Amino acid sequence: MLTAQTTTREQLVRNATESASTLREHADWSEENRRIHDKSIQVLTDAGLFRMRAPAQYGGHQSDTRTLYEVAVELGRADGSAAWTASVYWIPTWMAGLFPDGAQAEVFSTPNVRICGTLSPTATAAPADGGIVVDGRWGFITGALHAHWQLIVTVLIRADSEPMPVMALVPMEDLTVIDDWYTAGLKGTGSVTTVAEGVFVPEERVLPLGAVFQGQSASQANAGQSIYRAPLLPVAAASSVGPVVGMAKGAMDAFLQRLPERKITYTSYERQSDAALTHLQVADAAIRIDEAEFHAHRLTAQVDAKAAEGAEWTLLERARARADMGAVCRLAKEAVDILNTASGASSIRQDVPIQRFQRDVQAVNLHALMHPNTNAELYGRVLCGLEPNTLYL
Repeated sequence: MLTAQTTTREQLVRNATESASTLREHADWSEENRRIHDKSIQVLTDAGLFRMRAPAQYGGHQSDTRTLYEVAVELGRADGSAAWTASVYWIPTWMAGLFPDGAQAEVFSTPNVRICGTLSPTATAAPADGGIVVDGRWGFITGALHAHWQLIVTVLIRADSEPMPVMALVPMEDLTVIDDWYTAGLKGTGSVTTVAEGVFVPEERVLPLGAVFQGQSASQANAGQSIYRAPLLPVAAASSVGPVVGMAKGAMDAFLQRLPERKITYTSYERQSDAALTHLQVADAAIRIDEAEFHAHRLTAQVDAKAAEGAEWTLLERARARADMGAVCRLAKEAVDILNTASGASSIRQDVPIQRFQRDVQAVNLHALMHPNTNAELYGRVLCGLEPNTLYL
C-alpha cells in the first residue's frame, strides 16, 4: 500500500516530468540571457516544486531528500541551470525553517517563496538596537534574480567577544544586485553578486551559523518535524546531487536521440550505432551514471533515515556524505565527457544540447563544496584518523 509520503513523491516527480518540456523549450533563452526564463519559473511554481522544503504549516510539502533527488533528476534531464536553481532554493528554504517562528511567519507569508543564499561569510555585521547591521557582498548567488529573500552569512563583530559567523534572512529589496554572471557553464542560473550596505536585520531573523551546522532549531513549531533534525552540510549535499545525475541522464538522452541519424565521418560506418566503439562508449557512460545513482541513493537514504530517527551524525558519516556528493559529480562528469567525445564535431553547435550538458556538469564539478577531489581528500583524511581541515561537515 502506498504511504502518504510515497504518494506525494510520485505526484511531485510526475509534476517535474511534466514541467520538463517547458524547461527544455526555454533552456537556450536562459543561457543567452543568463537567467531562468520567467515561463520556466512559472511552471516550476505551478508544479509546487518551490514548496518542497517549506514547512507544512505554510503550505509546504516538507519533502524528504530522496524526493528532492528524484524531482531534480527529471528537471536536470531538461535543463541543468533550472534544476540547479531549484535545488539551491530548497536548501535556504529548509534553513529558514530553523529560524524562530515569527521570522518564518514573515518569510513564508509569500506564497511559493523563493529563497536564495550562500554559506560564504564574506560580510561583516555590527550589533545594533534590536538586531544587527550588515555590510558586505556575496558572490555566486544562484537564483537571486527571481528570489524574494536571501539567506546571508556574515561575521558578527562585538567589542567584548570573539567574532562569530551568523546567518540572517534579508528581503531582496534590501540588497543591491550586481549583474556579473558571465560564465561558460550553468549560464542560466543567474548566479550574480549581491551587496548589503548598512542593512538592518532584526534579531529574530538572525541565527548562529554553528547552531545551524549542527541542526539546532530555534523554531518551536518545527521542533518535532523529522526533516529539521539533521545537520546542514549532509542536508545540503543530499539536496544537490539530483541535478547532477539529471545532467548526465540528459546527455545520454541527447546522445541517443541523435544517434540514428549520425555516421562516423571518414570511416565506412554509415551508422554510428553499428560501431563497436559506440557500444563501448554508451555502456561505459551508462555504468558511470548507475554508479553515480548509487552514491546519490546512499546519501539521501542516510540523511532521511537519521533525520527520522533523530540520530546523531558521526564525524565519519559527515565526511562520507561529502564524499558521496563528490563521487556523484565525478562520475556524472565522466559519463557526460564520454558521450560528448562520441558526439563528433557537429556537437559543438549551440543548438545541440549535449554541449550545454557538458559545460554545466563541468561547472558543478568546480564548485568548492562539490569538488570531487576536495571531498575525497576530506573523506580519506577522516578515515586515516586525522581531524577534518574544514568546519563544513
